[in-house]
Amino acid sequence: MKVKVQWKGRMSFTGAADSGFEVPLGSSPEVGGDNDGFRPMELMAISLAGCTAMDVISILGKKRQEISDFHVKVFTERTEEHPKVFTNAIIEYHAAGKDLSEKAMTRALELSADTYCPAQAMLGKVIPLELKYYIYEGENLESAELVLEGKLG
Repeated sequence: MKVKVQWKGRMSFTGAADSGFEVPLGSSPEVGGDNDGFRPMELMAISLAGCTAMDVISILGKKRQEISDFHVKVFTERTEEHPKVFTNAIIEYHAAGKDLSEKAMTRALELSADTYCPAQAMLGKVIPLELKYYIYEGENLESAELVLEGKLG
């Protein structure tokens, strides 16, 4: 993999990867930025959420789970002093559908954490990761009924 970050002036950059996609990077006005892009640490958390989300959706599909709506939230804490690294992360999986199986959900989360998600494997070596899941009955997460919640580990 090869990526490139191109300076655009002040504290604005564009990140690009082999895939051909670009992402804006920026910072807050307090540190000389224009508030015009993702913060690098935000992208680390998004990478973690995206990596495990793709795994879980793929695995649940193979387990014939009827997912109608799904999202992953990541909550991180950081140190106050530089380099302001993550100190822990909570990963929440929210899945809505019809008759979703807790067993299928927990197995998908385990496979993502232990086998497939490189972002989770790397970050899990340096900070504690807590995995929580929420299963809803219904078409979309906004109106579906929460029927089950739990956590791994």
